[in-house]
Amino acid sequence: MTKWDKFFDKKIREIANEKEILDIGGGFKFQKGLDKYRNLFKNSNYKTLDSEKKYNPDIVGDVCDMSLKDESVDAIICKAVLEHVSEPQKAVKEIYRILRKGGKCFVYVPFLYPYHAHKGVYKDYYRYTEDGIKYLFRKFKSIETCSVRGNLETVFNLTPLRKIKIFIPLIRFLDKFFSGKQTSGYNIFLVK
Repeated sequence: MTKWDKFFDKKIREIANEKEILDIGGGFKFQKGLDKYRNLFKNSNYKTLDSEKKYNPDIVGDVCDMSLKDESVDAIICKAVLEHVSEPQKAVKEIYRILRKGGKCFVYVPFLYPYHAHKGVYKDYYRYTEDGIKYLFRKFKSIETCSVRGNLETVFNLTPLRKIKIFIPLIRFLDKFFSGKQTSGYNIFLVK
């Protein structure tokens, strides 16, 4: 298991212990790597929020203007969403508003990652550096980041060859000899 997979696993398990959980922009329930954790959420009130009705979200809404009460959610998952939001600072302000004090939030944002808009559904606006992440989430009490992929794997992921998985073990081995500052994106864990 990679360091970013371990980080994701640990933080999602922490979030699954909370009562009121909102998965923002997750598409159908338990997508984006969450399906194997489904049983961990059985004692929580796990809901999805998405602007697309076709995903059958519990709440149809916009992350920049959520119809939820202040501090009404114990934990939030917002994986691979903020790059598709035209006003990410507004979205983060809303996330902060609805999260209770001491609440937990898991976010993933891309840095060096292929363009991935979906015509007629969502656009692809932004990429995030570690400095940008710290600024964007500056109101939170704590911010932990974990880079996803190393230098070489990030470059490999930007090419059409990324679908040939046989190269990944060698690339990950070689990545151990680089700084790791060039990454595909960041897993982020926040506490309000």
